[in-house]
Amino acid sequence: MAARAGYGARGFVYLSVGLLMLASASGLGGQTLGSQGVAPWLASQPFGRLWLVLLGLGLWAFVVWRALQAVWDADHQGRDWRGAAARLGQAVSGLFYGLLAAGVFELLDEVGPRMAAEDIAENQAKAAILLGLPFGDIVLMLVGVVVLGVGVGNIVTGLRVDFGEALSCSDHWRRRLCLLARVGYTVRGAAYLPLGVFVLIAGWHARAAEVRSFGSSLEAVRQQPGGDWLVGVTALGFIAFGAFAFIEARFRRIRPPKTLSLG
Repeated sequence: MAARAGYGARGFVYLSVGLLMLASASGLGGQTLGSQGVAPWLASQPFGRLWLVLLGLGLWAFVVWRALQAVWDADHQGRDWRGAAARLGQAVSGLFYGLLAAGVFELLDEVGPRMAAEDIAENQAKAAILLGLPFGDIVLMLVGVVVLGVGVGNIVTGLRVDFGEALSCSDHWRRRLCLLARVGYTVRGAAYLPLGVFVLIAGWHARAAEVRSFGSSLEAVRQQPGGDWLVGVTALGFIAFGAFAFIEARFRRIRPPKTLSLG
């Protein structure tokens, strides 16, 4: 139940972000991607706070599932180096979604028109703290390298992993759904690269002001020649990733570890 609720929440996040990005790139959204994120937009809708609570609970459920995968090997990855690498990636993913879930609940008391600007300022303040530490510029560069690594890892996953193995459906649908997953993972990985570059440059120049949020990084891409097309393609990739997450919520094989006692 935690896994399926979590995959559904992840799908909702990426599908919403993709639709907002697509509307922004086509000039229909009324606001740029960097000026409003999906959670503030959601909170401004009717029953928005209720949606935020449900979204946050779903994301925490996904964190529980990631813990089952990483610690109790729910996907039976094994203990060799490939399995250990896969479980480490699941642990990092769980940490990311835990931060995202915590941020969703934090927004309940902080939603406002300047939310995106405050998000960038908060990221820059954290970068300034890092830069103030001994070897802080190196640490910040390492953070940028990690973000780039996450992006490259998603691209590699999208190109190499057989997503159909984990789906409980016919071979006819499995082949088609696997293509959807490949597009989603590859594009999501590519979308992390601009943010990683900005953080890496900030560490190289030791300037916290160059650190951006994810949305503002994509907005910077949009300002380049052909940027609207790039953001539009990225939006379609996010929509594909979100759609596949909903498919996983319904058809993924969930195999709880036998050694875990749930009461």
